[in-house]
Amino acid sequence: MTVAATPPAPKLELPPLKLGPITVDTPVILAPMAGITNSAFRRLCREYGGGMYVAEMVTSRALVERTPESLRIISHDDDEKVRSVQLYGVDPVTVGSAVRMLVEEDRADHIDLNFGCPVPKVTRRGGGSALPWKIDLFTSIVQTAVREASKGNVPLTIKMRKGIDDDHLTYLDAGRIARDSGVAAVALHGRTAAQFYSGQADWSAIARLREALPDIPVLGNGDIWSAEDAVRMVRETGVDGVVVGRGCQGRPWLFGDLQAAFEGSDTRHKPNLGQVAQGVYRHAELMVETFGDENKALREIRKHIAWYFKGYVVGGELRTRMALVSSLEELRAALDELDAGSPYPGGDAEGPRGRAGSPKRPALPKDWLESRALNADQSRDISAAELDVSGG
Repeated sequence: MTVAATPPAPKLELPPLKLGPITVDTPVILAPMAGITNSAFRRLCREYGGGMYVAEMVTSRALVERTPESLRIISHDDDEKVRSVQLYGVDPVTVGSAVRMLVEEDRADHIDLNFGCPVPKVTRRGGGSALPWKIDLFTSIVQTAVREASKGNVPLTIKMRKGIDDDHLTYLDAGRIARDSGVAAVALHGRTAAQFYSGQADWSAIARLREALPDIPVLGNGDIWSAEDAVRMVRETGVDGVVVGRGCQGRPWLFGDLQAAFEGSDTRHKPNLGQVAQGVYRHAELMVETFGDENKALREIRKHIAWYFKGYVVGGELRTRMALVSSLEELRAALDELDAGSPYPGGDAEGPRGRAGSPKRPALPKDWLESRALNADQSRDISAAELDVSGG
């Protein structure tokens, strides 16, 4: 893939990211995304640049019950240097059991806990971005998970949001509790649960967390659409690294740009239409390897089509046909109809991608906001609230 130069900027002096015994030379982490960061996409990203690549979120209950889907999610390629798994859970006992399983069975080198998911099916059970509001529950889960992970010298991190909404912020308290509990790093998405993915991420909150936790790595997440955004976040907030989510959807080569930027290079990937088509087909082939089922793999690739071709001149009929393919042969035939020499469209191919949603009142358990501690009913219900469907 061709690369092009952009105006040079002063080199950013950022040391490798240290997470316990793990050194991440390029301080960039691929955020876990349901239905996206499977082993196929992680491999594709690794082929372009360095960093650490986290698997899709897996629920603690499903993992403990060893459901086939949960075991698929935590599977890694033999050459993945750091096998990174993200867990979701609302019950300390179940989360602890899941961490113990990962450690004792040598299934992960790094474990992250999800306290940032804003999806209603998660928050209405008190999970994800709703959970840090309950200080006692949050503390118990983090301490239990750290204790179990430390038995195998596996670093444990957390990813969270600012809070439930602007009137119920939790990130500073949660960051201090996590630090005091022994986590290896804290990542903050600069939005509340109520924002979902709308509006702009609040990088000033990330800077405040960095200032409040000078003794552990702090990572920033939100609105990193380019390597330049990542560099700007580091300069503005002082974070030790960045977490990239939606910005790499349809652009796995972003990790090449990020590595170049952190190494002081001004080269950037600017693929023409033919090179994008090659990337799409490579992604589809890897998906077939991952799922072992060509039809399922091609159903999975459909959602990526619009992201890959954002900004490029592709006819509506052809876009529709590519989004309905059911075999590699059909995909190859459709891709061959593209004007391979059509150049990189510049800004039209960049910027926000994926569904932002709109601000909404978070779905929460009954009386969740009345106190920062669990009441008797909530304590009784919490173990029954564990989701058993992973990847959401």
